[in-house]
Amino acid sequence: MGNHKKLLQFLRPADTAVAAARSSDDDDDGGAPSSVPPSPMSSWSGRTSSAAASPSPYVMSPWVNLPGFGVGGGGGGDEVVAGGGGTGLLGSLVKEDGHVYSLAAAGELLYTGTDSKNVRVWRHRREFAGFRSGSGLVKAIVVAGDGRIYTGHQDGKVRVWRASADDPAVHRRVGSLPGLGDVLRSAVRPSRYVETRRRHSALWLRHFDAVSCLSLDAAAGLLYSGSWDKTFKVWRVSDSRCLESVRAHDDAVNTVAAAGFDALVFTGSADGAVKVWRREPGKGGATRHAMERVLRKGESAVTAIAVAAEARVVYVGSSDGAVTHWQWRRGGAGVAGPPRNGGALRGHRMAVLCLAVAGRVVVSGSADRTISVWRREEGADHARLAVLAGHTGPVKCVAMDEEDDTAGDKRWVVYSGSLDGSVKVWRVSSTPDAAAARTPAHGWKATPSPLGAWTPYAATPARKRMAAA
Repeated sequence: MGNHKKLLQFLRPADTAVAAARSSDDDDDGGAPSSVPPSPMSSWSGRTSSAAASPSPYVMSPWVNLPGFGVGGGGGGDEVVAGGGGTGLLGSLVKEDGHVYSLAAAGELLYTGTDSKNVRVWRHRREFAGFRSGSGLVKAIVVAGDGRIYTGHQDGKVRVWRASADDPAVHRRVGSLPGLGDVLRSAVRPSRYVETRRRHSALWLRHFDAVSCLSLDAAAGLLYSGSWDKTFKVWRVSDSRCLESVRAHDDAVNTVAAAGFDALVFTGSADGAVKVWRREPGKGGATRHAMERVLRKGESAVTAIAVAAEARVVYVGSSDGAVTHWQWRRGGAGVAGPPRNGGALRGHRMAVLCLAVAGRVVVSGSADRTISVWRREEGADHARLAVLAGHTGPVKCVAMDEEDDTAGDKRWVVYSGSLDGSVKVWRVSSTPDAAAARTPAHGWKATPSPLGAWTPYAATPARKRMAAA
């Protein structure tokens, strides 16, 4: 497999498998406060500032060997290209925490995760609070409607946090997935082990490699976690129980996304495939996910998936710099029609690393250090609203939130986290200027897709699954 398929795996540890009966780390199931006090240093800046933690594996990353991608290298100006109508940079959030791998926006709060194991909480673009895990850099963050915060880590664990009712600036860890009790109960049963690699075995309900992505299906009460161990797992939010583990791909799972319609879940992998899974009810409240189709096959690794649930449009980012999109048609009698391929949005010179969707606006972050902003028009047509440039390292994560108190023109706040150690805050207008790039409108065959028609590929016959008894 070529190096381009390993795009998101350059930080893979040599071996993260652990003994199943061993207790989770010292921060698991203890419930102790894990707050990080705000630093007296300035956290709000109109310019970006590069920061690197000394133990970071970033120094061994292939990015540092590319022109301008070293710490503090090249492209240092904050600028907006091809934007209009109020689009621009609002500022930068800078912290000496290392490289930003994940972020999540929830109301007036922004959560950012780094390779220093810290999660910072920002409010009104000022540092508000923070908390720290005992191990594992923070690769994914999801915030639930009830205030629980789920973080996915390099050590293969998902940790659960909640702000104190007495002091919202204090966060406590309230659990981990899987819980220590479930691990101990399963450890004594040989049937609960699965083979991993090189004659090693691990409990089926634990990820034995980094948790690379999280997705919450609030309506179904389920949390999905994807991992470099090639599986995705299904967790019931109400009791933190692992309901199912699916061996989904032949290589690392880089992204997972609950569709929000038709009980579908999408997974994307370094093996170049996007698979569509349909959730079916099981016995005793369990779930069963069956693969419905392979949506995409290609040489380029799949790095990000985002879903516009109301429009039933799915966007897929890949290491070739393209964002390919499909729409699911509404079928009669509640039966969904087959997906239609809308072509590809091409706004990047290097790999797409992250995607976010809100309303009709789509945002993609790339290894070329830029952020492309698109608006979905009629059919498969998309207008490019802006190209945001200012980061000095690859853009690893993006999030969006609608801006309040906008008269007439709908505007969005876009947050972008980068391996340059900063989070930038942008305002984006939903109205493109006259020079905005536009993909030609030809229904849902707008831009010829490099992947061919939407017709599904043959399903893989073998499907490995473990579910709770």
